[in-house]
Amino acid sequence: MTVEQAILLTLQVSILLTVFGFGLQATAADVLSIRRQPRLLGRSLLSLFVVMPIVAVALTDTFVLLPSVEAVLLALAISPVPPLLPGRGRKAGADRSYGLGLMLVAGLLSIVLVPLTLGLLGRYFGRPFSMPFLAIARIVVVAAVLPLVVGMVVRVLAPSVAARIAKPVVVGAQILLIAGVVALLARALPAALLLVGNGTLLALVTFMVAGLAAGHWLGGPVPGNRLVLALSTSSRHPAIAFAIVQVNFPGEPDLGAAVVLYLFVSLCIGFPYTMWQRRRMLG
Repeated sequence: MTVEQAILLTLQVSILLTVFGFGLQATAADVLSIRRQPRLLGRSLLSLFVVMPIVAVALTDTFVLLPSVEAVLLALAISPVPPLLPGRGRKAGADRSYGLGLMLVAGLLSIVLVPLTLGLLGRYFGRPFSMPFLAIARIVVVAAVLPLVVGMVVRVLAPSVAARIAKPVVVGAQILLIAGVVALLARALPAALLLVGNGTLLALVTFMVAGLAAGHWLGGPVPGNRLVLALSTSSRHPAIAFAIVQVNFPGEPDLGAAVVLYLFVSLCIGFPYTMWQRRRMLG
């Protein structure tokens, strides 16, 4: 196993444990509560699946970006909400139910919407873009749906066990995540920083800020919902994005470095926004 494979495995395990930890603390009512807010759900899907592809296309038309950066930016724009979102939002005081419901709905819809959006982007750019439904479904089910459902089943069948292991599972997942992110940045950030120039950094920052602004505005009057949707819109799923660029841009160098650069920018901008919202919600 190479160092890169070990880092990727660490991050994947951390995501699975994180979502499993959510499931240990969630009920079916939590996950399905978003269906009782159709207007919020509609605005959320607009922010996730319509606004960001438009922003990405505008940025690629405005800046002369490296092919790898352009490919990753377009792929990120159509990748669904990452499964770490409910935890990030909850730490800042947001409603866990909305975060869990949005994660599940966005993930399932992405199985259909990601390939369809890729087809539309292919027509706009005059080249064939594609992504098999099954490939997206596999990532979504393994990363989000299955561990969440397993955790909820454990909570129903063995509530005392779920209550006892929930915190250790989440803490262990956070430790693995921190270790994986630090190792990834140490390994790939130098190469990622070489991509900076010709508007690359400005384009990524604009992408993040536009996502935060769209989610904040479309999230409605409830501060917690605003936070969750802002983070969901700006922080895309890197695993699905990387799968998309590997299929549609085979052999293109620096794809991994471009994803790492996005993750770095996401951390630098998303963390201050989260802290700002947390202070506002806590008064």
